[in-house]
Amino acid sequence: MGEQQRQDMVLSYHRVRTALGVLGMSLPMILVLGGILDHKDIAPTISDFYHTTYRDIFVGTLCAIGVFLICYRGYNRAPGEVIDDDWLGTIAGISAFGVALFPNESPTAQIATMTQNMVGIGISPIFHYSSALVFFTCLAVFCLSKFARCVNPVRRRIYRFCGTVIVLMLVGIVIASSIRVFGEGPARDLVIRTDLIFWLEAVGIWAFGLSWLVKGKADITLVRLTKDGGLKSTLQQPRSE
Repeated sequence: MGEQQRQDMVLSYHRVRTALGVLGMSLPMILVLGGILDHKDIAPTISDFYHTTYRDIFVGTLCAIGVFLICYRGYNRAPGEVIDDDWLGTIAGISAFGVALFPNESPTAQIATMTQNMVGIGISPIFHYSSALVFFTCLAVFCLSKFARCVNPVRRRIYRFCGTVIVLMLVGIVIASSIRVFGEGPARDLVIRTDLIFWLEAVGIWAFGLSWLVKGKADITLVRLTKDGGLKSTLQQPRSE
């Protein structure tokens, strides 16, 4: 492969990774601003924005993330890895579509989407939450297993930090959701009053966005190495980013 082809390949990865990072960072911020400006409050969860005027933003962003993840090929499976980047991205992308296209509980209890009509309005939330669980899990695996194999110590710490945050937020979401549904008293009031689930989801998505933005920044470093004649040796390393 010629040097120009290598550079084009790296720039292609850079665009995909940067797009994923920008989408991840921007979605919660848009929903927060939109909720405050249009509804004077934010929804209890990010998923609840599906049932607001910001449905298009919610669904469109998640579908875009899904497309980019499915198209992302990444590295081949390294020794000791169970799954390669391509399959992990595909699973994450499909689960992003699941979150977007299967709504959570409807406040009107009326069928409003094709998917609700297909599986039933009571079953749709099961697909939604299962997809969300798989989505966040895949994002954490990317950070803690795939990205963290890079040789750059600063970026490696950032990836591990982001992955740890995603895992902690996922655990927090499960606990807070359980309190919201099954709990009572001050604990349940606190979860609802502070929109705790929304903020846990937002922080997890921000961590996802940050990790992919850093990954995209690493691509630019590789492009510079191309100009210095050092890309070939860098690409021969298993995880040079």
